[in-house]
Amino acid sequence: MSSMLSDRVMDWAALEDTHSSGTYVKRDVQIVRGQGATLEDAEGRRYIDCVGGQGAANLGHGHPAVLEAIRAQSAELITCPELFHNPVRARYQAALCEAAGMARVYLCNSGAEAVEAALKAARLATGRDGFVATMRGFHGRTLGALSFTWERHYREPVGPLLMSTVTHVPFNNVERLAAALNDTIAAVIVEVVQGEGGVHPAEAGYLRAVQDLCRANGSLLIVDEIQTGFGRTGTLFAYEQDGIAPDVLCLAKSMAGGLPVGAALLAETVPALPPASHGSTFGGNPLACAAGLAVLDVLQNTDLIERARTRGEAVRDHLRANLPGSVARDVRGRGLMIGIELRGRVAPVLSALQARGVLALPAGKTVLRLLPPLVITDDELWQAVDTVEETLSDAAE
Repeated sequence: MSSMLSDRVMDWAALEDTHSSGTYVKRDVQIVRGQGATLEDAEGRRYIDCVGGQGAANLGHGHPAVLEAIRAQSAELITCPELFHNPVRARYQAALCEAAGMARVYLCNSGAEAVEAALKAARLATGRDGFVATMRGFHGRTLGALSFTWERHYREPVGPLLMSTVTHVPFNNVERLAAALNDTIAAVIVEVVQGEGGVHPAEAGYLRAVQDLCRANGSLLIVDEIQTGFGRTGTLFAYEQDGIAPDVLCLAKSMAGGLPVGAALLAETVPALPPASHGSTFGGNPLACAAGLAVLDVLQNTDLIERARTRGEAVRDHLRANLPGSVARDVRGRGLMIGIELRGRVAPVLSALQARGVLALPAGKTVLRLLPPLVITDDELWQAVDTVEETLSDAAE
């Protein structure tokens, strides 16, 4: 590598560190381009991407359908607030509601915004102010959504939080949820797979029991599929595997191929939001809607979702059979959402994987999380799996 390139790389990193807010702890790599499930850094080194944009890159990087949708729409109209009708937005709202089996949708820009809209919709629909969330759950970092996020290291530095009427109960524990419900509870919010909380899937029958308890109590069921949606777990939405019907569905991340977008979808039984009760300047912009239409079309007309299911099962089976028990306690997940619970800290494993050309995520201090794009080739996927296996086997020695 030339000294000029090295200086340029160091200057960009220093510049970003100088002017960044400080909230992000950055890794010692500069990602400059990507294609499919491969990323490239400023030095020309290539990596297999198992971060997947923290779940926002289910179609990978540079997907031709998404690029063409963005190119065509950006030449026509980029922004159009919901003060006015727009045909691209109308098509996307209809397509998204049909795909999810919901009646209405509020479009915004992120997962936390989708959760905020869901909470407001629940209070407006029920006239109640209480909520139940789950331990280990993660629903965003705005001061409202943070009240529902369990992990204390997110909550305590910025307390007191805005929402004082939130009860947390253990995930996958029906009895504790039943005991927490009363006539003050507007909604229960739950993930199908707890991503940030350690990649813990809902046990068989749990979500159906949650739904039944909510119905009996007059509370809404809010399902957070911000990370699990859009094919990640082997169905378009993970809740489909559990045979439930959410009252409110929160989506974001992979909705638009990497562009910022979020949504709170309302079932037919949930009243429409009153006029001017909520809003977003950029929510529902035509550019994001065009990209979202392209994403839905790809997922609904290819085998990517089925591949996510079968490849994910094969990978988990392989890792369970081959990882040394001295370093790995458990392997779990759904589809291509894979968590490996380690007996030690995950941070050194992430560094070792990066040095070997694989980028991955933590899910807490001891869980290695893999979120590869659904477009990952079989060769890339198994190369990443082999690298994980080798890295963990070396750590066991």
